Amino acid sequence: MEGDLYKKNEDFCVNLHFQKQRIMKSQPNTYIKTYKNILRLGLPILIGQLGTIVVGFADNIMVGHYSTEALASASFVNNLFNCGLFACLGFTYGITPIVASLFSRKMDNEIGSTMRSAVKLNVAFSLAVTLIMTIFFLNVERMGQPEELIPIIKPYFMIYLAGVVPVSLFNVFAQWSYAINNTRMPMWIILGANALNIIGNYMLIYGNWGMPEMGLTGAGVSTLTARLLSAGLMMGAFFGRKRHASYAKAFMRGVPVRGMALKLNRTSWPVAVQMGLESGSFTFAAIVAGWLGTIELASFQIIVIVGMLGFCLYYSVGSATSVLVANACGLNDTREMRRIAFGGYHVTIAIGTVSSLAFILGGRFLISAFTTDPAVLAMTMTLIIPLVLYQLGDATQISFANALRGTSNVMPMLWIAFVSYVIIGAPATYLLAIPAGMGVTGIILSFSASLFFAGGCFAYFFFRTVRGGN
Repeated sequence: MEGDLYKKNEDFCVNLHFQKQRIMKSQPNTYIKTYKNILRLGLPILIGQLGTIVVGFADNIMVGHYSTEALASASFVNNLFNCGLFACLGFTYGITPIVASLFSRKMDNEIGSTMRSAVKLNVAFSLAVTLIMTIFFLNVERMGQPEELIPIIKPYFMIYLAGVVPVSLFNVFAQWSYAINNTRMPMWIILGANALNIIGNYMLIYGNWGMPEMGLTGAGVSTLTARLLSAGLMMGAFFGRKRHASYAKAFMRGVPVRGMALKLNRTSWPVAVQMGLESGSFTFAAIVAGWLGTIELASFQIIVIVGMLGFCLYYSVGSATSVLVANACGLNDTREMRRIAFGGYHVTIAIGTVSSLAFILGGRFLISAFTTDPAVLAMTMTLIIPLVLYQLGDATQISFANALRGTSNVMPMLWIAFVSYVIIGAPATYLLAIPAGMGVTGIILSFSASLFFAGGCFAYFFFRTVRGGN
């Protein structure tokens, strides 16, 4: 009997050993599958974002070669509007975890009804942002910018005001498309609109092909046209395609899902505030750069555009991570949620490393494409290392902010954003730039402090949420 018991115990130990070996061998394979899923969803978003980067580069290159004053004016308006536009984008992010969770449970009617509520809320939000930006427009002369830039800034600003609602509508339907795991459709629309934008810039900035020479104003007209087209095509895809008929019918019936408007508000506002404050820290930095002078403001604009290369790539992976976390959350699979978050972070850090090397090795080539002004070129070259320093922080905060967003527990984003970007970021920007005498270098260095703090906090709250905390 003892022999049988010993044999059973020995067999149990052998089986346990082989089970452990199988688990250990399967771990890399599991992560490889996670990486593939993230890239499958994220690659079309990434391609679309690369298209946006190309347009941003082309826009600023054309404007920069038109005049340094036009480039500095574009920097001021773009950074000021980025605050509002990123808040609008963040508000649409509340849609993704809700729709993705419904999609994983095949609840098509509820998705259509949710989209109806989402459109109403987002149009109202974007109109409020337009009103706030109009107040800034009426006070632009009081914002301390160089006097010679005001006549260039004002018409460009007015055109941008008209584009806030179309951008918001496009993002509402793009987030729906991402949530139902169709990331290719927005990609093609973005790429088509971007091509139109570049052609429009070529025609209207310089007055080519018989069009009037409009300078920076021409760039604004071209951008507005592309935004209107993008919104129209995205809405057409929702309402006009047979495969989406169940969503469109539920949308048109208008049967409300109980408590959905409140739920959308709960998931949308914190992300909107987080992204608005993050972008607001860059807007404040642009204003401080404007205080330093036209050369400093132009240099700041170039380095921010170059840095957007990293941001857009991280954002594409983060969006895919958020959708997959939300799918797993809908099925209450906490283990898969953790694996997706780690997998997304691994991919983001890999992209961040490649981006940083590209900035270091190809920085002069990238910067010289924007301007031939030797003073702007020399100053911008000194900002490459500070730019690289904050890439890891940016990658971390984007990755875990999106993972946290996928859980729908987004309330911690409010205080994290406030502390990171208002309590830490804004004072660091001013103190390093002005009292410390570091100028625009100090401005770029200050981003590291706020982004690393935010990234650590987002990661902490994601894992706490998955463990069952609040």
